[in-house]
Amino acid sequence: MIFFKKMAFCALFMSIANSGFAQHNVLRQKAEELVKSKPAAIGFSIINLKTGDTLSVNGEKHLPMQSVYKFHLALAVLKQVDQNKFTLDQKILVKKKDLLPNTWSPLRDKYPGGNIKLPLSEILFYTVAQSDNNGCDILFRLLGGPEIVNKYIHSLGIKDVEIRSTEEQMHADDQLQFKNWTTANAATQLLKRFYMGQLLKQPTNDFLMKIMAGTTTGTGKLKGKLPTGTEVAHKTGYSGQNEAGIIAATNDIGIITLPDGTHFAIAIFVSMTALDEKASDQIIAELAKLSWDEFAS
Repeated sequence: MIFFKKMAFCALFMSIANSGFAQHNVLRQKAEELVKSKPAAIGFSIINLKTGDTLSVNGEKHLPMQSVYKFHLALAVLKQVDQNKFTLDQKILVKKKDLLPNTWSPLRDKYPGGNIKLPLSEILFYTVAQSDNNGCDILFRLLGGPEIVNKYIHSLGIKDVEIRSTEEQMHADDQLQFKNWTTANAATQLLKRFYMGQLLKQPTNDFLMKIMAGTTTGTGKLKGKLPTGTEVAHKTGYSGQNEAGIIAATNDIGIITLPDGTHFAIAIFVSMTALDEKASDQIIAELAKLSWDEFAS
């Protein structure tokens, strides 16, 4: 028994990665203790975007993204805008059959009759800022399917991510959500590349950053315990509870602005927990606050 306890401790220790964070022992210890204390699979990763230092707990664990992958989708769409394949003011025909019922869709609620041409910029806004599921699948169809987004993200050198299923497909079979996975470390690396302007041209980069800063979903996640008015450009994800009361995924990734104007990237994925939505989101809020307190001090 002692041997196995030692092995379990070593495995956990090895899952806690850090580079240049030797001075942040308290943050590392608190994050580790919080993650161990929760009945959930949790992936946590942060990058100081000023120094490049990183810290993670279970940062290499494969966890379902849910709507977090709409950030990846938006990057792929905007890359094609940069390549002059689309324009942000280009009108996209949204048919009534595109606006599926029984799914989260503020876009459908605004245009219930469909059969309307909307600018690409508006569909992107609904998809990212309001996490619209119908908008997401309209964009997937525009690009040619999830595999196009997957290939694009992999081409950036971000390999620990898979994007395989649309929102409609996940609603038909909830097991498909596990095929849309990432690691927390891959998410913060992608955020870092985005923040540094390495993925998009300045206008499209600024456009997406503004949309993410206006995200209206998941206010109790990354922003839940941060000081009022803190700028957080983020993308949330949530699976809902299944019939057994299990939440497969409640997530948030983003870029947080500190009081001195510097930033850090953060990704938190909470999976397979019997905790309710509020308690699950609280885990994200607590880890974000620990990170904020460390950097802001």
